[in-house]
Amino acid sequence: MMDDFFIHVATGDKKNAGTDANVAIILHDENGNSTQQIILDNFFKNDFERGHLNVFRVARSKLGSIGEVGKIELWRDNAGFGSDWYVDKIIVENAKTKEQSVFPILRWIKAGFHYKIKHLDTSLPQYDRHCEQRKMELEDKKKFYQFESKLPGLPVQIKILPDDELFSFDYLWDITTTKVKLLASGKYANWTTEKWESMEHLKNIYKQGTFPLPEEPYGWKDDLYFGRQRLANANTILIKLCTAIPEKLAVTESILEPMLEGNKLQDLLKDKRIYICDLEILDGIKCLDGITLCAPVALFMVDNNKELRPIAIQLYQKPGADNPVFLPTDHPYTWIVAKMWYNNADAAYHQSLTHLAFTHLAMEGVSVATHRNLSQSHPVFKILAPHFLYLLAINTRALQKLVSPGGWIDKSMTTGANGMFELVRRGIKDWRVDVDGTLPEDLKNRGVEDVCALPNYHYRDDALLLYYAIKNYVTKYVDLYYDTTEKIDGDWELQSWAKELSLDKEKGGVGLQGVPNGGVLKCKEDIILVINCVIFNCSVTHAAANFLQYEQYAFPANYPSLMRGSPPKTKDPIEEKKVIEYLPDKRTTLDVMVVTKILSGRGTNCLGDFEVQYVFDPKAVDIVNQFRADLKVISQTIKDRNKTRKHKYDILDPELIPNAISI
Repeated sequence: MMDDFFIHVATGDKKNAGTDANVAIILHDENGNSTQQIILDNFFKNDFERGHLNVFRVARSKLGSIGEVGKIELWRDNAGFGSDWYVDKIIVENAKTKEQSVFPILRWIKAGFHYKIKHLDTSLPQYDRHCEQRKMELEDKKKFYQFESKLPGLPVQIKILPDDELFSFDYLWDITTTKVKLLASGKYANWTTEKWESMEHLKNIYKQGTFPLPEEPYGWKDDLYFGRQRLANANTILIKLCTAIPEKLAVTESILEPMLEGNKLQDLLKDKRIYICDLEILDGIKCLDGITLCAPVALFMVDNNKELRPIAIQLYQKPGADNPVFLPTDHPYTWIVAKMWYNNADAAYHQSLTHLAFTHLAMEGVSVATHRNLSQSHPVFKILAPHFLYLLAINTRALQKLVSPGGWIDKSMTTGANGMFELVRRGIKDWRVDVDGTLPEDLKNRGVEDVCALPNYHYRDDALLLYYAIKNYVTKYVDLYYDTTEKIDGDWELQSWAKELSLDKEKGGVGLQGVPNGGVLKCKEDIILVINCVIFNCSVTHAAANFLQYEQYAFPANYPSLMRGSPPKTKDPIEEKKVIEYLPDKRTTLDVMVVTKILSGRGTNCLGDFEVQYVFDPKAVDIVNQFRADLKVISQTIKDRNKTRKHKYDILDPELIPNAISI
């Protein structure tokens, strides 16, 4: 009995993954020896159920002279009521020596086709002895993973969501059900479209437990909080170094002088202490009926205490008598209202571009192209696949539930769905893999890479740790498989993938800007740049944009998603009771609280802890393990940083960053 083999078969957790079909296997060693056909059947047991592991003992008499198993040949018939079958992996174990050969399957097994899978199943296409099988599988995938431009000018998306991309039974995301549960846990049934009586009345509703009070409920009054929102909150990619005051911003040194703390404006500009946020891209964006969206310009200064504070806000692009520059020296509530209108515009940018366009939608096209062009045996597919978990499913669900006509965006965001889509069109056409998707280049492009000049930019400081850890991981991985340029040139799957990423949408591609050489990967650095961008964007960038949503939006005065009335056209004093009238009504506030609470939750594993193991090559596994060790060090570094920071920013602790855009 000790010469027997065990064959471990793991059936996947996908919908209809189990099978009643008859399954057979042949084992092959590296010397050309093979077993006879082996029927995998544990008598009187229901084998191959969804999510189950079955073990089959194979007697030595059926093994012949087989040595160490290097390849399996697997097939099924179409017998039984449910014959479809999705297999995660098969392990062949020698009962005597305990040696194992691992065969990652991770695919649907078609009836009648003999699948030939090598040990570890990792190879470039030009070195795969079974490349015809590989090509067949990719052709099949292209039937299910098709691009579609659902609206003109938007990034390409999946035409029809394949069953493979559905949420697993362990991760069913239903915003409607979750909303009902949240509301049932509190006393919110009587919330109406009435306005709030006062800020204190608004603040008191957070005492009911379901919705905790954000950490800084009075941030809307605080200029330093307003500055921190540019550096360490949900939308940290807008701020830029200001080297000269733009003509469209109607300020002079004499106007700004009271805010400059005794410094000369030119000295501040020279010393990199003046920064700007310009939301020109919002100019002319359509909004909900009766609602106004500003396109503001805001000026900030690093003060003598090295903290960022606002020194001027102009709510529209063109200066004029009815578009004054608001200053901290104005009437306190006039200045507060100007900041709130700025933040309302910032929120429109955040949801439409920072969050939806630059992470969810940009990466959806990459995911579809990856499935269409890279075999599951390809090492690049294996390093990328964990970072696409539930991406297509969440995007499909979000467009149905949140961004559809009459959905959450139409009820709770100034732009509404139509304005959001227009903003996506404007912003995505200029987004570049090699700049916006490459953190050091993005920081350099915005002039904010200098730690001394712009302190307390916690997003930059923590994200850079992760960027270089991911780059180190990707570099080692790419080095493992591409040690010559010939391997890069000869890898038709890799080149087809890069070409489709770069190809214009109108010609059937994703249409990404900044893919090296217009979609021709010539060297390892080109491959590393693209892979690094995808992993970083799907994990770190999305985490930074997504998981502070409740903290930012839940108390509407801090970061209003929607404003009532019209922005002030003069600097006349505004009374405190008027401020509450600008904020959304009770029902809208509740909708914002509920959805941002749901979106701020995490339901999948943290970065590096992959739900599905794709990498089995021992050398590559070592690289993955080193990446995990590096992330642990970074996690401790960020925890240590937060012990001395005035205001905690732990959102980029690797322990809190999911692998993928799964919510």
